[in-house]
Amino acid sequence: MFKLFFDTGARRSPAGLTGHVVKAFAAGTAVWTVYAAAFSRADALSLIMTFLSLMLVLTFVLIGATANADRQRIPLADWAMAALSAACGIYFVSQADMIAQRITLLDPLSTYDVTFASLILVLTIEAMRRTVGVGLTVIVLIFLAYNLFGDRLGGTLGHGEISYTHFLDIIIFTTDGLFGVPLRVAATYAFLFVLFGTTLSYAGGSVFFYNLAAYLTGKSPGGPAKIAVISSGLYGTISGSPTSDVVTTGSITIPMMKKMGYRPTFAGAVEVAASTGGSLLPPVMGAAAFIMSEYTGIDYVDIAFAALIPALLYYVPIYLQVHLRARRNGLAGVDRSEIPTLAITMREGGLFIVPLVVITWALVEGYTPTYAAVYGVTAVLLVSLLRQKTRLTPKKIYDILAETSLRTVPVAGACAAAGLVIGGITMTGLASKFSALVFLLSGADLFSSLLIAALLTTLLGMGMPTPSAYILAAVLISPVMRSLGIEDLQGHLFLLYFAVMSALTPPVAVAAYAASAIADENPLKIAAQSVKIAIGAFLIPFCFVYNPALLLQGSPWEIVYTTVSAIAGLVMVAIAVEGYWKRALPGLVRLAFLAAGLLFLAGGYLMAGVALALVAGGAAFARATAPAVAAAPKPKAGE
Repeated sequence: MFKLFFDTGARRSPAGLTGHVVKAFAAGTAVWTVYAAAFSRADALSLIMTFLSLMLVLTFVLIGATANADRQRIPLADWAMAALSAACGIYFVSQADMIAQRITLLDPLSTYDVTFASLILVLTIEAMRRTVGVGLTVIVLIFLAYNLFGDRLGGTLGHGEISYTHFLDIIIFTTDGLFGVPLRVAATYAFLFVLFGTTLSYAGGSVFFYNLAAYLTGKSPGGPAKIAVISSGLYGTISGSPTSDVVTTGSITIPMMKKMGYRPTFAGAVEVAASTGGSLLPPVMGAAAFIMSEYTGIDYVDIAFAALIPALLYYVPIYLQVHLRARRNGLAGVDRSEIPTLAITMREGGLFIVPLVVITWALVEGYTPTYAAVYGVTAVLLVSLLRQKTRLTPKKIYDILAETSLRTVPVAGACAAAGLVIGGITMTGLASKFSALVFLLSGADLFSSLLIAALLTTLLGMGMPTPSAYILAAVLISPVMRSLGIEDLQGHLFLLYFAVMSALTPPVAVAAYAASAIADENPLKIAAQSVKIAIGAFLIPFCFVYNPALLLQGSPWEIVYTTVSAIAGLVMVAIAVEGYWKRALPGLVRLAFLAAGLLFLAGGYLMAGVALALVAGGAAFARATAPAVAAAPKPKAGE
């Protein structure tokens, strides 16, 4: 079932002259996109149209029609679709002024308009299928079918008749559809931050983050897993993609965890949970956060600052469960001889902190995320020149440009899908009807509505890239949040959290499937364990909706108290989930700790007093019924 709905086309690596030409085209696409996003004064519509055309060309040349497609030879049909993609780009860019000036639904579409609009719609859907799988494509097709045939439905879900030309007019010839906010973000913020991450990785930044994490935690019990938690989080905030983070850092951390005695399921789950959280960690976060900024009108720097405490809280139960599992199983840390000293780590890579400082400074100073990313890339290029080992040669820069374009192809496919869905929802008014359905199910109760919103966002995000999952949730569910009196910052961050968590939630946990190949373990087992390890992520969004102080909204005392209470709550929940604190805990004690954790997370002085009483009573009961046990002997690798 997974292969049927979520497999993508095979990534090609053409050899010989064809490979060189394609790589040069990809690098040229990157140069043009950087120029257009940061320096060009061309109108935004022309930029997005050109960007989509270039991405479609790369898609059909570099991604096969099926997972078993030839990985070197490009068939004639794919060359033809690439040529048609280029033709569509040329046509729409040449007509950009006319499109910008025409009056929607009043000025008629010409035969050429209808032809090229239909063509780019079909090409986009096929590119979407190849890059993000049949699952998302089917969802998009259902929405498009609803637009065209929903007038035949009775009751609340029905809408007025929409002709095919009316449909194309909204979907293609306005910025409410295909050429809307998601693709604009992909062509600007997202592309430039992917370029930043790729440049930093080529210069050796990922090695520095790993060595720094190893120095900080590698020698303590369960060191390899703690290295995975910190390094994956640091790398994830730059990559913004849970799956790519798992593949990049997991190839090092998962085998190391297995070697030190962790079971494959737990090793893969730690990597998945840590990598997924990177998309929530400022300063970069992921493409979805930039889309949130565009969609809500909230400055990205405000989103990043608000997301800081919840993102750090996300890692509290992960790190603690790793530590408790190591203590229970007697797992040692990494041998000191294998960990570089702090002096060596900082001497060889400490300057890679500078680009992150530069990005943070640019955002705080009020520069747009586009310019913040440009400054970040420039900072990486400059600091890399200071050491011969990190210096980026012209060949490496060429490779960076080409790889950035290739990494952006799936993002463009996902954002195009989101644009099509947004256009359809706009013209049918489905969002308001969806709100009525949620209210019908929840009775307008805040907590019930939040539960339904969390469930629907996770379901919408299964198998999807985070930007698509967030966009669908934002369009369909954010009106519900607003109707309940929830501010946009809290409501949209709530949806963003569950859109990100869909990457590790069974049954379609794409990050777990990426980890399964490295851990050599069943992906569903990894996904189920990931949910336990990342349990905080499913609780924190409820906390900041009820207690905005977690988003730095409130007095200093409120922020400090709410944060400390949340930390205490997450610690109690982690202990309850792991079932160990100096000794194995009986079931009743675990329930007491879980209840205490939830009370701490709920906030309030009375709740905290009850929680403390539960913790004290549970600890006393545990001491009375089960003496402390010595750590178990360290198992041999593979046990």
